[in-house]
This record gives sequence, C-alpha cells and structure tokens, in this order.
Amino acid sequence: MLTVHHLENSRSQRVLWLLEELEAPYEIVRYARDPKTMLAPPELKAVHPLGKSPVVTEDGETVAETGAIIEYILERYGAGRLAAPVGTPEYRRLRYWLHYAEGSAMPPLLLKLVFGEMAPRSPAIVRPLVRTIARQAQQGFIDPQVAAHLDYIEGELEKAEWFAGPEFSAADIMMSFPLEAAAERAAARVGRPRLAAFLKRIHQRPAYRRALERGGPYAYAGD
Repeated sequence: MLTVHHLENSRSQRVLWLLEELEAPYEIVRYARDPKTMLAPPELKAVHPLGKSPVVTEDGETVAETGAIIEYILERYGAGRLAAPVGTPEYRRLRYWLHYAEGSAMPPLLLKLVFGEMAPRSPAIVRPLVRTIARQAQQGFIDPQVAAHLDYIEGELEKAEWFAGPEFSAADIMMSFPLEAAAERAAARVGRPRLAAFLKRIHQRPAYRRALERGGPYAYAGD
C-alpha cells in the first residue's frame, strides 16, 4: 500500500487531498515540526536523504517532490481521472501548472517568508539594520514579483474556472498551496475576485475536508 510521509502543515497536504479525490487506498506516517525551528524532524532523513516532505513509499520505491508524486499517483491510481488525455491542450496546461506551482510561484513567496523573519530572528543590536534591509528587499523586488504572479494567475482564471480547463484536475490541487500561502502572507484575494473564488471552491470540496481530517491542522485551510 502507498504510504504518505506527511509533515504537519506542509506541501504534503496536497498529496492527501489528491488521494482522497481518487478514493485511493493509502496510509499515513505523520511527522511533527520542531516547535522552535519549525523544521522537519530528523526522522524524515531515514525516508529520503533530504529529510523533506512530501515523500511517498510503495513496494520498495521512494518518490519525492510534490509534482513528481502527483504524476506517480495519477499514473498508478488515476485511471484517467483528474487529468486530460495526453496530447490535448488540457493535458499541456495540466503539465504546465504542475511545474509552475513550485518552479515559479513558490520562490518569491518563500523569499517573502524568509525576509519577513530576518529581523525578528536577528540579534537585537543589528535588528534595526536588518529590518531596513529586509523591508527594502521586499518593497523593491519581492513584493512586485509576488504581485506579478498573482495578477497573472488571476488573468488565467478568467479563461476557465479551473487551471487546466473547464474541469477540476490535479493542476488545481498542485496550485492550491502557493495560492493559500499567498492569501495568508500576501493578501492575494484583495482585488482578485477569481483567485478568491478559486480558494473558496477548493475549500468546499468534500475530499479537501477529508484530507484535513486525516492530515491534521493546516494553517491555510479556510476562506
């Protein structure tokens, strides 16, 4: 059986959601974050050398990286569901968003998180200087990048209700994490009604709620 090595409040929530949508059998091994550093525990390194989540194991095989895991699950359990046929425009859009979510959307959001934490984690004597540098970096580069991506996504959602076309697909599951993070950290919903409506739709899906029940508390769950 497929085992999901699930770190609380992390990207691996998407893997649980996909499995719930497909009603595929799986089991969970849950890992708690370090309460001080909020990093993954060292036990995850026994599963994968990088010690990151999500990771899935099945039949002696280990698969890491959210996009790769989603493709693996679709190939093994999808039976054509949540993905358009190969070679169609919808399939190409699905593949695009599977890569875009982590390759383009997440880096500026991660930078925003890191620079936002720099001053509070700095020694008091240098904190004012660090705060000034972090603020300049956010205002001059990071925030404009975040806004550009969110505006682009808003425009794409004008074309269709879901990312890969008119039907809900794994692309929407993959895009959920950066958009939920953006809504939490960058007020993504403000002035972007289609993005806000997308988040509301996914949070109402029964499989999304079931994944929360199995995976535990999730910071971005809610409207």
